[in-house]
Amino acid sequence: MENHHDHHGGKDHAGHQPPSPVPGQATAVASPPVDHAGHAHEQHGAHDDDHAVHSHGQHAGHSTAMFKNRFWLTLVLSVPVVYFSPMVGHLLGYEPLKFPGSTWIPAVLGTVIFLYGGQPFLKGGLQELKTRSPGMMLLIAMAITVAFAASWVTSLGIGGFDLDFWWELALLVAIMLLGHWIEMRALGSAQGALDALAALLPDEADRITGSGTETVPVSELREGDIVLVRSGARMPADGTVVEGQAEFDESMITGESKTVPRAPGDKVVAGTVATDNTVRVRVTAVGENTALAGIQRLVAEAQASSSKAQALADRAAGFLFYFAAGAGIITFIVWTLLGSVPEAVTRTVTVLVIACPHALGLAIPLVIAISTEQAARAGVLIKNRMALERMRTIDVVLFDKTGTLTTGEPDLKDIAAVAGGDTDRLLALAAAVESDSEHPVARAIVRAARHRNLTIQDATGFSSLIGRGVRATVDGRTVHVGGPALLRELGAVEPEPLARSTRTWMDRGAAVLHVIDGNSVLGAVSLEDAVRPESRQAVAALQNRGIKVAMITGDARQVALAVAEELHIDEVFAEVLPADKDKKVAELQGRGLKVAMVGDGVNDSPALARAEVGIAIGAGTDVAMESAGVVLAGNDPRAVLSMVDLSRASYRKMWQNLIWATGYNVLSVPLAAGVLAFAGVVLSPAAGAVLMSVSTIVVALNAQLLRRVKLNPAQVR
Repeated sequence: MENHHDHHGGKDHAGHQPPSPVPGQATAVASPPVDHAGHAHEQHGAHDDDHAVHSHGQHAGHSTAMFKNRFWLTLVLSVPVVYFSPMVGHLLGYEPLKFPGSTWIPAVLGTVIFLYGGQPFLKGGLQELKTRSPGMMLLIAMAITVAFAASWVTSLGIGGFDLDFWWELALLVAIMLLGHWIEMRALGSAQGALDALAALLPDEADRITGSGTETVPVSELREGDIVLVRSGARMPADGTVVEGQAEFDESMITGESKTVPRAPGDKVVAGTVATDNTVRVRVTAVGENTALAGIQRLVAEAQASSSKAQALADRAAGFLFYFAAGAGIITFIVWTLLGSVPEAVTRTVTVLVIACPHALGLAIPLVIAISTEQAARAGVLIKNRMALERMRTIDVVLFDKTGTLTTGEPDLKDIAAVAGGDTDRLLALAAAVESDSEHPVARAIVRAARHRNLTIQDATGFSSLIGRGVRATVDGRTVHVGGPALLRELGAVEPEPLARSTRTWMDRGAAVLHVIDGNSVLGAVSLEDAVRPESRQAVAALQNRGIKVAMITGDARQVALAVAEELHIDEVFAEVLPADKDKKVAELQGRGLKVAMVGDGVNDSPALARAEVGIAIGAGTDVAMESAGVVLAGNDPRAVLSMVDLSRASYRKMWQNLIWATGYNVLSVPLAAGVLAFAGVVLSPAAGAVLMSVSTIVVALNAQLLRRVKLNPAQVR
């Protein structure tokens, strides 16, 4: 294989040095987070719901399985509690079955629910009390404790109170357990999906040796090994195709169901499937250095990141705690002064129980759960949930050109033959000469010829002319393919009509190669960094959403302007050194714009870190870039639209749920306290419980509407 930099003239096809890959770059997992109550949490990898443990600000050390198991047992025990409740029977118009001891069923089972199902909230509330940072846990703990005590007073007949809250206690604990289970499952969903993918990796691989193939455990593979991947088999490690062509199913990494063609020189990722042919692949990364392992580390960071919306819910819960406690005290004092101590106790207990944030407890977890799931399905990996929340405020998206809006590889753009020449015959001849080369330019020419179904003749005597081009014998003729330096060396003269075409190509920054037979120029081809077809849709869709699109590149200005004109980009920064990209981000921010920077992770770290939202694109080793807040598992820039739409939609749902849940409490607590008792309007405990359940259902249904947001890149408009 010839030197790639010198094959056709020193630089790559677009006139710039190709970036060097960053092998095996890994993301450092963040330190255990500290929640709003000040206590640190352990980080654990999630494998499944039975033993996954995640960090979360409100239930450190609690596993997803713990909340799930407690929820199901509480739900089962709640059925008889609700059925045998006199209040529910009266409300629904039925008479519960009576038998010896039946009246004690709600009290006995309610006590089990309080002690077992309510344990996480009692402990969490105590912790919040100790740290003087009241929030959701303390509010829940206060409500279930008051309901528990009041219900026992009623069951024992003490004081003649009618405060039977056993059924409400049971449903309250069940709903809160469900909310926390959903939240923790959401935080671990992406990790669980990736662990499931890791479990699908083959245990063994066929390694090619000098004497044939040998089957070895995947753990024994090393970088540089050649493996045989048969049709229908999964890639055991990251690598580069060295022989053969196949369609690969990469849906488990990118979320895209359409297969992707992979040929010699193309990268393939561990876990993807060769669907139709057998290929030979040189291993480039194994174990912790694979793209899949890098993605898993990113998910671990995402689990440790905080959410502004979740913090807002915690603050809302803290506000409701003070609101409920204050309302309860005022209620008790006022009714006592009115001379009705039993009514004072009844009203106060009702206030404290109704104030518990059933809907608020589900408002944010449900939205996080669904948005996390939707993002993962769209191939968007959120390292930091704040990045997703900020995306709705972005004014301009700054795309790095090479490898982001373009493929980063040359693509045949134009063909011109001398007068009377046939362009297909010219391309087939050039492909024959280049067929033994592995240079990206050569692959582009051969690929274009195959795309046109042209017959490529066998060539002999191939040789690379460093810095000038290549030479081979085709059908008895010595044919050269190369740039201007080769023309000068061979003394070949370019006909003027052809020269007019090639000058136009070079003016826009294209690489021009001539096909020369002896010293006669037969024609020329131009190659440019191929613009991704998806880029046009991405740019237009962003602009339709009122977001400006800018492009930054180290390429020459004419190259950048050609791409910008093709994509209708609003602003271009050209000839920018990698070290200066962050200055351009700062320049945009200096104009008062909020910036999302999208890059392929190569030399973009400072810019990605400086932007309000840093987005790394591509599923190679660069997915482990620590500087990006978001990683797009695939190479489709339209996925940026998924982030914008999901950010806006989830923000709306969070606020709608918070307003509904908090508003319900703000309105129902005064009614429960009896502020309208003078007008004959008093919210009974039963009526309050029903309204509370309706509020929870509304929040749950509203969150489900997030599933209507279309995040499939193919559906971008």
